[in-house]
Amino acid sequence: MRVQRRHVIYVQGYDPRGLAQYYRLFRTELRKSAALYGLQAKVGRPQSANDDTMATWSIETQGHGWQTHVTYDFLRWEDLIKGDFAAPIWRTVLHGFTIYCRAFLAGVIPRIWKAHWRFGMFITYPHFVLLNLAIWSALPAWGVGTIAGYLGATTPFKWIAAIAVFLAALWALLKYTEKRTYALYLMSDTIFTWQFAHRARPEWDRRIDRFAQHLVEVARTSDAEEIVVVGHSSGSFLGVEIMARALAIDPDLGRHGPRVVLLTLGGNLPIVGFIPASESFRKHLGQLAVAPAVDWIDGQSRKDVMNFYPFDPISGHGIDAGTARRNPTVVPIRFRDMIDPSHYNRFRWQFFRVHFQFVMASERPHPFDFYSIVCGPVALPDRVTDPAAALATATGPLKPNPTGPLSSTALAR
Repeated sequence: MRVQRRHVIYVQGYDPRGLAQYYRLFRTELRKSAALYGLQAKVGRPQSANDDTMATWSIETQGHGWQTHVTYDFLRWEDLIKGDFAAPIWRTVLHGFTIYCRAFLAGVIPRIWKAHWRFGMFITYPHFVLLNLAIWSALPAWGVGTIAGYLGATTPFKWIAAIAVFLAALWALLKYTEKRTYALYLMSDTIFTWQFAHRARPEWDRRIDRFAQHLVEVARTSDAEEIVVVGHSSGSFLGVEIMARALAIDPDLGRHGPRVVLLTLGGNLPIVGFIPASESFRKHLGQLAVAPAVDWIDGQSRKDVMNFYPFDPISGHGIDAGTARRNPTVVPIRFRDMIDPSHYNRFRWQFFRVHFQFVMASERPHPFDFYSIVCGPVALPDRVTDPAAALATATGPLKPNPTGPLSSTALAR
């Protein structure tokens, strides 16, 4: 299927950076992708919705015998996320640590470690940072307590002075090392995820309902041949929710109008799905597994510690979809094949940079280059079915991959 008009709905993850930064990233990376493939691409300026919950821009791309027009919706959460970041440091630390302990006792953390030990290390990392900074904070506290004792201070005063210094030092270390450690950011992310799974974030639910209605309206009115809902990082479970709620509004979504595809990249669905209280989310996963008119593609990378690899989003949650299961198709993406070797070695241990490679341009031709998916002429399900043919539209015919894409049924085995 050749696509001339596509509508993309992009669901960002839990990231305080907003429209300006993401638009700048998109424009910069699209230029790189166009230069790699010898394309001409023009990006319009973003136009915000009346309620500022989304922004839209257009992309015109011309390639080797093809031309596409893309409408790109960027769904906005940064106002909600910045509200979380405004919480006092002590509250974030106390709340984040409490939730981690509760998740551990509920079996969520052990289950995450079993499913993907590297993500288990990642979700534990901010608490390791907290312990490390607490040890460093204890040193000046001990020194102050010792000096106070030499000066003849009473025991209660020594303890009060030591505790005050400890808390002040810990606060300062957390605040001023945050740009390097990201500990507070990751704790805020954990707090949000736990609350979201427990349906304790009604403002997020209202916005998800708003976006689900938008998807239904686009499917009813758009002249595009394909609608792609992209969920990156935490946007994976938000994208699942949007798609499932859209199907609740219009059960015939995908049967009329454009082809509808959910594309999750660098997903971390289990951080919601493994929490016992998230029954509705697991129900939505089961519904998407058998949705007859919606395709779901799940891109995973072994190199990315912030996604689960290899992981079956359905059976991995203990869901038995039976013989009617058709989603998702899991596609392993090898970043080493997309990036120049010398450049890859410079950032391979920068975990956030690796995580964002899913939505950044390739440096070598690759069938799952994000900008080829967004702006190219090949429908996404067809790109997954025959990646070599999809890549040939820009680079000429290549030898097909003898193993082919890794399907969800292969993962289950």
